[in-house]
Amino acid sequence: MPHLHSTRRRRALPALVLALLVLALVGCGREGSPPVKGPRADQLPTYPVNRNFRLPDSPTWQKAKRRGHLIIGVKEDQPYLGERDPASGRYSGFDIEIARMMSAALGFPPSTIEFKTIASANRETALQNGQIDFYVGTYTINDKRKKLVGFAGPYYMAGQSLLVRADENDIKGPQDLAGKRVCSAAGSTPYQRIQAEYPKAVLVAYDTYSVCVDNLLTYQVDAVTTDDAILLGYAAKVPEELKVVGKPFSQEPYGIGVPRGDNALRFALDDALAAAEKNGDWKKAYNATLGLSGVPAPTPPPIDRYPAT
Repeated sequence: MPHLHSTRRRRALPALVLALLVLALVGCGREGSPPVKGPRADQLPTYPVNRNFRLPDSPTWQKAKRRGHLIIGVKEDQPYLGERDPASGRYSGFDIEIARMMSAALGFPPSTIEFKTIASANRETALQNGQIDFYVGTYTINDKRKKLVGFAGPYYMAGQSLLVRADENDIKGPQDLAGKRVCSAAGSTPYQRIQAEYPKAVLVAYDTYSVCVDNLLTYQVDAVTTDDAILLGYAAKVPEELKVVGKPFSQEPYGIGVPRGDNALRFALDDALAAAEKNGDWKKAYNATLGLSGVPAPTPPPIDRYPAT
């Protein structure tokens, strides 16, 4: 067994060396983390701007029109979903592409977007206070949040899943976690689900998923668990070292958060999402970002056009 362990460490060394080199260049990150990289700008889809678009019944759109651009809340630390390059300041990822295609549909050139990083805990406040026009960042739609904000979409159906090393063949789903060291964010819903439903797993908790991935790459844990979309982002960075396994074992519909009561904006975004799914832009955006993990584009979830509030 010691021989097998040392062999695995040697196999992981190329990824770790690559990670360290890239992190040294950008001056941030942790040893063992997947390297900071993203889709090339020239490989991303382009979205024609709807120059004739008007939305007089939306106070949010009217304010943005007077301003001349949209302010969109996003995340900056989720690989291939919403990630900010610390050197260039450029945002990239699937959520960023969703934001760009929505901007074009609403009549604003995507190049004019002002992205604003908003932490998960501050999303509702940012929408209620008018700090942002809408929010695109792994934002799960649920009834509790609908009392505070509105939601367009969903544009993606995420679900809790498992990230393992590429050479791992014993873990194919949560039923295989007995005795395995499984890492998740402390206090998170994924952590609690494993604790309640798969009690024979050996849970390890850290403040961030990036630390969990560090530990996975260095053979200190056997799996990392959270939403599959987030895990696909990590796998896309080093697909030769990491993979997502099994089917999702929860449902997390990602929506676009809008100010509550601005139904005109919500319905316009629903229309734009439906159009992007029909004309292929949604799939192109996925293929250029999360699709780099090797997982084919799923069928987009049905849009929930719930009644005006």
